[in-house]
Amino acid sequence: MKKSNVYTRTGDQGLTSLVGGTRVPKNCTRLEAYGTIDELNSQLGLLLTYLTDETDRQRLIRCQCDLFSIGSMLATEPDSKRTPIKVITPEDVEELEHAIDQAADGLPGWRGFTLPGGSQGAAVAHVCRTVCRRAERRIYALCQEAPVDAQVTAYVNRLSDYLYVLACRINHLEGREEILWAKRTPAK
Repeated sequence: MKKSNVYTRTGDQGLTSLVGGTRVPKNCTRLEAYGTIDELNSQLGLLLTYLTDETDRQRLIRCQCDLFSIGSMLATEPDSKRTPIKVITPEDVEELEHAIDQAADGLPGWRGFTLPGGSQGAAVAHVCRTVCRRAERRIYALCQEAPVDAQVTAYVNRLSDYLYVLACRINHLEGREEILWAKRTPAK
């Protein structure tokens, strides 16, 4: 059996290939977008290690699969003849909205801006949320250069909302109080 090399040495000069074969700089907008999606997916993997609720775990694993598909879509050059394995559909976005509603069920209402923290799992969920927001910004930057499916941007936007509610849910399930922002008045 032939051994597959993880290293190819083809990126040593700061270029990499998109799906379709075009070589681009490793700091181009498209790579920033799908690289941040990959980073988010890794952070979700870390978050999974803190979750005990099986419904939450299965939801996050589904999100990881969707993010892998989104990364693949973003890594494919617009003129490529290759079609993505899976596209994000309006139903996927609606499913995330439903997950947000389910996760929020039983939580206290909004009491003010929440500081990231509480339990370790909630803190990691907040890290995931902020990485998700960065991914969204990188995708919108890519939209200035090339078309990106509107369902992708909607999905990533909803995912950050879900991660916020999940952080609140984790704290609630662990009996931790949310840490609320207290506005400081300037000293006179």
